[in-house]
Amino acid sequence: MEDLDTLVLRSAQRWQAAGQSVVLVTVARTWGSSPRPPGSLMAINGRGETVGSVSGGCIEDDLIHRIRQGGMEAACATLTPSVLRYGISADEAHRFGLPCGGTVELVLEPLAAHSRLDELLLACQLRRSTERVLNLHTGQVALHPGRRDGLPQLDDSHLTTYLGPQARLIVIGAGDLSRYLCQMALGLGFEVIVCDPREEHRASWSLAGVVVSQEMPDDMILRLQPDARTAVVALTHDPKLDDLALIDALQSDAFYVGAIGSRRNTEMRRQRLREHFGLSDTALQALHGPAGLYIGSKTPAEIALSIMAEVVAVKNGIPLSTSVKVADGKSCHEVPEVETIAASGCVV
Repeated sequence: MEDLDTLVLRSAQRWQAAGQSVVLVTVARTWGSSPRPPGSLMAINGRGETVGSVSGGCIEDDLIHRIRQGGMEAACATLTPSVLRYGISADEAHRFGLPCGGTVELVLEPLAAHSRLDELLLACQLRRSTERVLNLHTGQVALHPGRRDGLPQLDDSHLTTYLGPQARLIVIGAGDLSRYLCQMALGLGFEVIVCDPREEHRASWSLAGVVVSQEMPDDMILRLQPDARTAVVALTHDPKLDDLALIDALQSDAFYVGAIGSRRNTEMRRQRLREHFGLSDTALQALHGPAGLYIGSKTPAEIALSIMAEVVAVKNGIPLSTSVKVADGKSCHEVPEVETIAASGCVV
């Protein structure tokens, strides 16, 4: 499943290829509370069809009405972007469903060949982060290598946005827990890859939208070279598989590296990685173990939710105190092994 930004851009590209007029709408700035953050995208075609969103729905309805009333062809005739602001007054905020005091500023960009959507989507596919600079006077677009994340920058002549690869989750181990984790990750717009060289585990494991690899985990990590938009989670409980993946993942640019297990097993893993494989304390500090936030999880689905919540929090740059982590709260990982298997299917 594609993330929302990619879905918007690909839909706009498809509409263009079919000969339809398309306007790309970008949330450039917000003041106060707003339903969607700066950088959010929406595309509207000549039939009034939309993908993506810039508010809770009321602004989208008004934009569709404006385009239908004035005509998409008229809106796209000059190919010149325009800036539109909603929510300046209390009446407008109420009308458009904005929170009290909320204001949102949008850039409406009629798309054409010079919008360079094909190049932008190819860069995303190749996992290259891109800075896109839109000239508000001409509609011309310049693309430069850049960071993936960042607030849009709008001035009198240009809108600069940052786009790049979707978040990616690499899961080591095919099992019930990984199935729940992958389902959640897909719903959150992650690209998902599962790696398990054990045929007996892999044979009955399949999930639409997930790539399943039979490579050794360390070989796959070295091949994929996790970037700053990649998370790696080890779930096999087998040191021969988990440790090999973690060694290389902890030395990559992955924004999150985690492994399931009890506190005792986690400490033993850290000791192995330090003493037998020479990983530094700095590298080991990046290991999230036991993976997840403490929510009292017991079932595989709840454990997957705990892990995915931590992954998303780290991706979004949210500081996490030790008090909210599984490592500092009782969880199924801390129950004696026989009870854990019977109660939750989580083997330590």
